[in-house]
Amino acid sequence: MIINRRNFVRTAGAAAAIASCVSPSIGFPASPRNGKNPIGAVKPTSDFDEAVKAGLDYFEPPAYELAEMDQAAFDKFHEKVMASPIRCSRVNFFIRSLRVDGPDVNLDALAKYSESTLERCRLLGAEIVIFGSASSRSVPEGFSRDRARDQIKEFLRMAEPIARGKGIVLGVEPIRYASSNILSTGDEVVKFVREMNMPNLKMNIDYFQMHSMNESPDILWEARDKIVHIHFARFNPHGWPKSAEEDPEYKQFFGLLEKMKYRGGISVEAPGSIAENASAALEFFRKELA
Repeated sequence: MIINRRNFVRTAGAAAAIASCVSPSIGFPASPRNGKNPIGAVKPTSDFDEAVKAGLDYFEPPAYELAEMDQAAFDKFHEKVMASPIRCSRVNFFIRSLRVDGPDVNLDALAKYSESTLERCRLLGAEIVIFGSASSRSVPEGFSRDRARDQIKEFLRMAEPIARGKGIVLGVEPIRYASSNILSTGDEVVKFVREMNMPNLKMNIDYFQMHSMNESPDILWEARDKIVHIHFARFNPHGWPKSAEEDPEYKQFFGLLEKMKYRGGISVEAPGSIAENASAALEFFRKELA
């Protein structure tokens, strides 16, 4: 069956209307093993076993990798996750190759991708899917920024009802200028999300990205009603956090998380293996979140 945009949006809207009768599942583990906040890691699916061995509360794979798996490979990964003590309750990097802005946007293809990929995320236990995806949304040279912004809105107006129908929240992530030239700061993203005003469209804050843009940790408090997830990494050198002495801004950042009573997930997104770094990082989080 050929799915055009009008039919797809109508179908997605009907599904969302049914799902809106039930509160979306944004719940976190009742008793995270690693403190008040569940702690996870952003890594490819090949690192899932390491996450389990390290005692993480959840695993955060890239959505595009799940989308690119053939059915047999996905079934095998799904079986592994379901047999483990943890789930992929957060998923990162929603899109890689498809464009959501610029002259080559194909909304029908984006709709089909969103439906199939978010369904795979749901099957793995996803409650939050992060839309950073710098490669899909950077404004092409010479293209209208206003038009690009409108296109991103159009994409999210299509994708949010699909996510909502599956009990998933989409989190827009600020991505630094070095990687993306639009929606690059927390301040820009929180204004964008508020303007969109959709129930299952929130935002993510990434400590490394925030630091890269010289943005104050105060953005946590300013955006507290929209923040649904946190990514974290040591800024300089880029890596897994290990000690409170690494960065004087840690104290303010974690103090604001406590002030806003944030009990959501915190995922390390940094180079280096889980096996070699998770133990020290978990001890760091236990102390900072105490």
